[in-house]
Amino acid sequence: SARMIWDKGIKEYVNAAIILRERGVKAKFILVGAIDYDYPRFVEEKFLKEWSQNGIVNWLGYCDNINEIYQKSSIICLPSFYSEGIPKSLIEAAACGKPIVTTDMPGCREIVKNNFNGILVKPKDEISLANALEVLINDFDLRFEFGTNGRRMAEEEYGADKINRMTLSVYTDSNPN
Repeated sequence: SARMIWDKGIKEYVNAAIILRERGVKAKFILVGAIDYDYPRFVEEKFLKEWSQNGIVNWLGYCDNINEIYQKSSIICLPSFYSEGIPKSLIEAAACGKPIVTTDMPGCREIVKNNFNGILVKPKDEISLANALEVLINDFDLRFEFGTNGRRMAEEEYGADKINRMTLSVYTDSNPN
């Protein structure tokens, strides 16, 4: 889940999906997030719709319950090269017990320890992104191991109570009722 801006690695993600499709890897790729029109390098809607129509990635747009999507997903991917603090989306992904593929960037590498709870890839490198995704797509046991490690790490670093509250707050924050 990310704002639809190029700096979050959207192009690399889409290209990795294309590479994997060409390799015959069976997987569904989704993009979740609103277009951020205030950001100069936003991804235009025409691209998002085109990718969806071509069956490359399915753009779901803004989602007010990301947790539900995390639960249904096998792998969480954030190929960002945007200088950010620690991405909350990755903490949530780890808390949900999901393996993560993200970039070796400050913030991202604080949440993902390479080959422990996910795989770190070089920023702006669609080949290494595709390779990392392929490894996890093809290895259920590794996905399970990384997910379990991530959940434990999140609990240790952020506290089990806090993680449980955070996981719940994803539901409550996003639910206006």
